[in-house]
Amino acid sequence: MSANNPMEQFAIRTLHPLSVSGYDVSFTNSALWMLVALVVIAAFMVIGTMKPTLVPGRWQAALEYVYDFVVGVVDENVGSKGKAYVPLIFSVFVFVLVCNLLGLVPWVGSFTPTSHIAVTLALALIVFLIVVIVGLVNHGLHFFTFFWPKGMHPALALFIMPIEVVSFLVRPFTLAIRLFANMTAGHVLLKVFGTFVVALGSFGALPYVFGIVPLAVNVALSALELLIALIQAYVFALLASIYLNDAINLH
Repeated sequence: MSANNPMEQFAIRTLHPLSVSGYDVSFTNSALWMLVALVVIAAFMVIGTMKPTLVPGRWQAALEYVYDFVVGVVDENVGSKGKAYVPLIFSVFVFVLVCNLLGLVPWVGSFTPTSHIAVTLALALIVFLIVVIVGLVNHGLHFFTFFWPKGMHPALALFIMPIEVVSFLVRPFTLAIRLFANMTAGHVLLKVFGTFVVALGSFGALPYVFGIVPLAVNVALSALELLIALIQAYVFALLASIYLNDAINLH
């Protein structure tokens, strides 16, 4: 692919070929950066909890802030029964956030795993399956009353219940596509305007006239992309909490 192709940054490259029972399980750049994300998260957790004090230092305060933020999201959307699932939502939130942010690191050939639907769909399916398991464990077959809205007239069941079932089954796909689409679109815009800066910078004195505009736009887009990375991690955790609420607190 051309270096100017905005989609080139999403190409999956094999770093170490590997096959298991005929299946291609090669180590790729996507796997590498997910591994980097896990290392960053582990380092953040270790440093933040290494020497806990009553008056927290910077790293401990940062870790406590992130944890309290997730606890607040779970409490607000699930209630007291959701405390047992804070580790799940915390893990999902931090992993998505770090993967989003790593893709913005310049000059190191960084890759954004969450810009690929396979990664976001895998995360969404994990959340979806846990929600279903939690619902069945807590309520048994009564969990399926979720598809029968309270107070619904039996005559409407033939129309409403299929809609409820379909809307429930598409949850992991909408969750995955939302994250994937936002991260992909933002990186494409950054690449396109970055190309404008380079192109206009090759016309002698003209970059001082025309190059400053796309450069300023690119700086603004970088700030916007940073905000989107934070918001999308929050939205992913928020929706996961809402789905858990449906499984824990049936109507």
